[in-house]
Amino acid sequence: MAFPLPSRLRLLGLSLLFPVLVSAQTTPPASPSPAPAAPASPQWYLLDAQQDGGVMGISANRAYRELLRDKVSTPVLVAVIDAGIDTAHADLKRIMWHNPREIAGNGVDDDKNGYTDDVWGWNFLGGPDGRNINQEALEETRLLARLKPLYQGKTRTAVPAAKRPEYDLYVKVKKAYDDKVKENTQRLQEYGQAYAENAQGAEGLKQTLGVSRLDTATLRNPPTQDAELRQVTRGLYQTLLQTGFASLDDVLMEMKKGLQETKDQMDYGLNLSYNPRPIVGDRPDDVKQRDYGNRDVAGPDPMHGTHVAGIIGADRENNAGILGVAPNVQIMSVRAIPDGDERDKDVANAIRYAVDNGAQIINMSFGKYFSPQRPAVEEAIRYANTKGVLLIHSAGNENNNLDQVTQYPSPTFQNGQSVPNMITVGASASTNDETLAADFSNYGKLRVDVFAPGNQIYSTLPGSKYGNLSGTSMASPVVTGIAATLKSYFPQLTAAQLKRLILESAQPIHTKVRQPGSNKLVDFSTLSRTGGIVNLYRAVQLAQQPMP
Repeated sequence: MAFPLPSRLRLLGLSLLFPVLVSAQTTPPASPSPAPAAPASPQWYLLDAQQDGGVMGISANRAYRELLRDKVSTPVLVAVIDAGIDTAHADLKRIMWHNPREIAGNGVDDDKNGYTDDVWGWNFLGGPDGRNINQEALEETRLLARLKPLYQGKTRTAVPAAKRPEYDLYVKVKKAYDDKVKENTQRLQEYGQAYAENAQGAEGLKQTLGVSRLDTATLRNPPTQDAELRQVTRGLYQTLLQTGFASLDDVLMEMKKGLQETKDQMDYGLNLSYNPRPIVGDRPDDVKQRDYGNRDVAGPDPMHGTHVAGIIGADRENNAGILGVAPNVQIMSVRAIPDGDERDKDVANAIRYAVDNGAQIINMSFGKYFSPQRPAVEEAIRYANTKGVLLIHSAGNENNNLDQVTQYPSPTFQNGQSVPNMITVGASASTNDETLAADFSNYGKLRVDVFAPGNQIYSTLPGSKYGNLSGTSMASPVVTGIAATLKSYFPQLTAAQLKRLILESAQPIHTKVRQPGSNKLVDFSTLSRTGGIVNLYRAVQLAQQPMP
């Protein structure tokens, strides 16, 4: 699990907001990278391009208003395999799945499914004593820690022929690990310097203006008549509008968050000696083991999963908060994704748990680039397919071409066959211009099926709060919400039919956009198999037609 790190700082380009750091600013601020202004509606992703000023949403509001208003919905069970969900959130508590066969807190496996007191779902990152894993190492770190003692300092020719594939893996893993250490070391230095200098500049400007907060209202009309100072505040105001921040204090908080995330990556994700798995107390290499974990489906940090759950199905009937994409959904929380790389064993077991407990659709907003227990995950995916379960998977946030770099779970099995019951989703933004493809999103004409809104997505946060997050992690539940809506109103649809409807209703878009991670302009339609963005209105129209 990873957000683009951190999402909106990309729009600032880490350039200094304050080029001259003195108590009185005298130089205009550096120009920020071009970025679209945030749409007026916080839930822009529900809007319709034709009826709502060109905003590139999924036409959900229009679908409910014009096509689904008088139709009856049926309940749909959606599993969210993630870092945990705040089940008490005001906009989620009514829609959370409750295991009807389990009695809470009696210490007995009432339904005999192997998981004691799994009332709200299950946590494969927890131990029997109630402790939980939060931080984890990256998969390349875990692999390197295992392979380094075996192959460090050796040449390929010195390794027995039977061991050479593993040696080749060691070489590949070591390069990936070394590249990430270098990247994060540089980023840590850059973020630290940028944060310190911008914090100093912000404090200096506050003192000069005699204000305690540099928000958009203050910067739009600053308490000064000094022409040069007003020019500075005007530039900063425009920067806030373009990047969607409410104040410079929020920018500094985001910078500090990025600094901490990078530090955590070094301290945990890339630490060869870090291993939190004893907390769980399982046999990590035994992919057949099922009996481990605990009932804590929120975990230490349920932010990511709570945001995902709200996108899919936040309560549409309580006249408060936000609207989930799907109308009549139950959310099952399956905790298997730490802050770091998930383990294949946990993902496989999470899929199986969801399927065995009745999930019809599974959201998987996670991914990584090495999969040592890949056969176990693929076996679980095939099992889900035999039970008619559709999987929705995020494409990843590293602006990689997945036709050239494999991300796991892969949309293709090891034998080369396409996974029939999985949709891989890239992230799009709100405006139909060169920024339409989110700059962090992975893409691929062959291995990414479709794009969906994933930039500045407003949804639920722990503690009955709300806020914006960005990532393909947000795009995936948009598609999951569409799948759940179709299943709710057309319950006879199979997983294969749901996938076909979602992909066929995404019409190709030929806008010239920046290829993620570069300034190269490409046709948006070349970034995925469908070349388009998901659209609930068109999907419902297709679903109303006779199935082939």
